[in-house]
Amino acid sequence: MDQTSTSTAALKPKDYKSDTKPVWCPGCGDFSVLSAFTKAMAAMQLDPERVVVISGIGCSSRIPAYLNVYGFHAVHGRALPVGIGLKITRPDLTVMVAGGDGDGFSIGGNHFMQACRRNVDMTYVVMDNQVYGMTKGQASPTTEPDWERGKLTPHGTRINPFYPLVIALASGANFIARASSNDPNGAARVITEAVQHPGFSFVQILSPCITFRPEQRDWKKIVHPAPVVATADPAVAARRLMTDDNFFIGTLFKGERVPFTPEFEPRAESAHELETAFRMSA
Repeated sequence: MDQTSTSTAALKPKDYKSDTKPVWCPGCGDFSVLSAFTKAMAAMQLDPERVVVISGIGCSSRIPAYLNVYGFHAVHGRALPVGIGLKITRPDLTVMVAGGDGDGFSIGGNHFMQACRRNVDMTYVVMDNQVYGMTKGQASPTTEPDWERGKLTPHGTRINPFYPLVIALASGANFIARASSNDPNGAARVITEAVQHPGFSFVQILSPCITFRPEQRDWKKIVHPAPVVATADPAVAARRLMTDDNFFIGTLFKGERVPFTPEFEPRAESAHELETAFRMSA
């Protein structure tokens, strides 16, 4: 669960920003997601020294560098297992993982499903723009099959896209929601709700890449509040997903599973002991 700040002065969103200036393309939705992260942390008054944001590879995975909290930049698709390992060994920390649709649902797809299944108390925020922006505009797992602008898929992918909310529900995520970068205040409220809910929380944020998908400028007009309230019944949530047009905004599912918290005796080891344990025989 979240750890509140021990400071007497109330922290503001700017207090959670680092001095590193973002280098995203002009108009990128990730700017607003960064704002949502800082607003959510301020709303919860999290102690920056007890927060860790982990990411993988991609435009969205730059997030840790722009935050004034602990961060870890993992390899492609492996941010979730790093986050799980950290949260299990340091349950006192607030652990959040940030990534994109390529990093999270392609090479990291199996880790995503296993993280939902394990239900460790952490939050996963995916900025979904349905394209590989960092590598100049290829189709991603969530790209629609008839998108014909990608250089590698001039006739479309012709395969069904990955549906993150459906997979998260089927795999056992304890909190599932979708937000929009066009509404950073709304996204901040969803992230706050996700962090405060026990177990594995998944938040998909529709974050346009107007450089390689300029048509996504229209997302601001297309997204709309989900016509239903959140449910704790996975069967009900599954039926509601059958009518989801992939632009419903809001919380879908708030489960009641007990988070996975293995019991073990922590112990301190010296660097020499660790080196000896991993030394290979000649």
